[in-house]
Amino acid sequence: MDGSIESRVSQQVDDWLVWLPRWRPGTHRGRTRLCRTCFGSPVIAAAGLNTDVPHAVQHALAMRMKHVIDAEVDEFTETHLPLLSREIRLNQERKAASAYHPAEGLDPAYTGLDLDPPALPDAPYLFTFAELARPEASVTLPAAPLPLTDEEKAAIRAEVKLADRQAALVGNRVCLELSRNSERLRVAVAEFVEPWVLALLADLDTALDSPLWPRGI
Repeated sequence: MDGSIESRVSQQVDDWLVWLPRWRPGTHRGRTRLCRTCFGSPVIAAAGLNTDVPHAVQHALAMRMKHVIDAEVDEFTETHLPLLSREIRLNQERKAASAYHPAEGLDPAYTGLDLDPPALPDAPYLFTFAELARPEASVTLPAAPLPLTDEEKAAIRAEVKLADRQAALVGNRVCLELSRNSERLRVAVAEFVEPWVLALLADLDTALDSPLWPRGI
């Protein structure tokens, strides 16, 4: 397959469209805060899914696009930004020393979401994924690197700016390609998502009970 950004975006859209018919509304818990990946996202806006679309549906697409952008920026960093690449590698080595990484290897539909639901009052307490992700006391972390010189700090800051600029360029290309696919994205949402939303609204309507309505009828 063509390795261009546009072809990768198109392939991710195809994968999202395959996943979408399996989506079901979540009922186990509500969100306690806005998703920083999806709220105000230009990716979601370019896809035409920024209005009246459930967050889980938006998030599954946004994370697929984030993976495309991250992969491109990682490749650019590895090839052109040696100091920043070294710092990222050292950080990854320290992270790898922790005992467990529950957020890794998840399907894009779940990547980036909170792994631990809010605790229920009086519920039995076992553990949280966040606790499991912490390094064990017996694990020896790699030694901290030597402090950077002022010149190295300035060079890394310059490379970070280049990486940010590359991310913005790739993001613009991703959004442009998504806008070209927005029609089939909206059609799929109308076919597979809206019936579930309408069914939930119908259930809510039958369950509501107003104190102004007559009783015993």
